[in-house]
Amino acid sequence: MFPIDTVRAQFPGLGREVAGRPAVFFAGPAGSQIPQRVADAVADYLLYHNANHGGPFATSRESDALLAQAHCAMADLVGAGGPDEIAFGANMTTLTFALSRALAKTWKPGDEVVVSRLDHDANVSPWELAARDAGAVVRHVDVRVSDCTLDLDSLRSCLGPRTRLVAVGAASNLVGTINPIREIAELVHDADAELFVDAVHFAPHRLIDVSAWDCDYLVCSSYKFFGPHLGVLWGRPGRMAELPAYRIRVAPDDLPERWMTGTPCNEGIVGALEAVNYLADLGRACAAAPLARRDALRAAFTAIEAYENSLCTRMLEGVGEISGVRIVGIADPDRIGERTPTLGLIAEARSPDALSEALGERGIFTWGGNSYALPLTEALGIEPQGVLRAGLLHYNTAHEVDCFIGALSECGLAR
Repeated sequence: MFPIDTVRAQFPGLGREVAGRPAVFFAGPAGSQIPQRVADAVADYLLYHNANHGGPFATSRESDALLAQAHCAMADLVGAGGPDEIAFGANMTTLTFALSRALAKTWKPGDEVVVSRLDHDANVSPWELAARDAGAVVRHVDVRVSDCTLDLDSLRSCLGPRTRLVAVGAASNLVGTINPIREIAELVHDADAELFVDAVHFAPHRLIDVSAWDCDYLVCSSYKFFGPHLGVLWGRPGRMAELPAYRIRVAPDDLPERWMTGTPCNEGIVGALEAVNYLADLGRACAAAPLARRDALRAAFTAIEAYENSLCTRMLEGVGEISGVRIVGIADPDRIGERTPTLGLIAEARSPDALSEALGERGIFTWGGNSYALPLTEALGIEPQGVLRAGLLHYNTAHEVDCFIGALSECGLAR
């Protein structure tokens, strides 16, 4: 049994009410709620250990020790070889722009960069702009519009002797599709190119494993997996050490500091450390064993995946019974392993924004629009309205799913 009551007790925000009803947080794909322990860790850092790096005094040494722990924790989360492979930044988008600018310095006119129409625009526009600056050509991998899966034949046709980089998402933030990253990596490396993976949406739902995936770079964001607003960048250490990172003259040139421009958000990094430790403790509780952190994270995500799949199946089946509403993407419960529990919905009776507002008045938090997955909504021909996005996380419940299904009927959709 998944310890849902114990989990929910750690998230104070889940106790919110709207118009006398318990709030239902299905807005997780835009940012999760956080456990009390994460907020406590941030406050404790700011109040008692707040200092800049490298000082010969107590608070600076304490701060540096906490940041070192955070690099180790994030290396465990993504399956990296060591803490020096992890760089922190303002957010995924900023880190991606920094890396794309550095990689562009190694490209030549006529080189090719491949992006996907399934992705968040933060994994498309930075590469398009970098390619423009380098005189490189951009190619786009198509999606199968019937189920919003990546067309691997289209990817194969995009690869060639001039391909330098392929950028794809581990999972779609709009419709939940999970991409076969290992298979994609094999195709990309056979073309002697590099693979950049956006794991922002994937991170709260499944265990990241950069070693098993054999990707070259990966980004994620801690505010999607129960931490504060913070971006995380991993890259193969040999490449990250040799690329022309943009930095000031007095900044260190070794890893990971050469990729962490300016003074970092120390309190955010400490909060991310605590978010990873929260997940590890959940894994130890589910396994009833004192596991090492990486093993504990594996146990946590095994339990999270099974629990979220049960909720997602319930939602797919419930929405499927509502007349006038269709699921964009994978709708077959038998394919539950190919998606995260994030649903994109289109209703005949109301626009996504209007439906999201009506649900919000009933205390159910969702999003309407493209959720910055503009390449996908353009490919599907549903701009500018987009979809209603309802996303589950491991702190949600079957009762909340039922409330959501019932609220769709209350909003004027006949079942």
